[in-house]
Amino acid sequence: MTHIGFRSLFGPNVTLTGGPAPARTYFQTLMPAILDGTGEPGKVFDRTVALEDTPDGYKAMNERAALKVLVRP
Repeated sequence: MTHIGFRSLFGPNVTLTGGPAPARTYFQTLMPAILDGTGEPGKVFDRTVALEDTPDGYKAMNERAALKVLVRP
């Protein structure tokens, strides 16, 4: 079986870029709105767990079953 590389398959038509997420910049401003229900975390968090279930949240992110987990007290 021959291995076909990403570049040879798609060539110059595809680019991949990335960088650090400045989450700490916005955390103090946005988190109070999320906690009091006036903000919509649905576009950021895709799973919610109770504080005691935090390890399950980390496991879900590690297994790619969740993108971001919101921990509720």
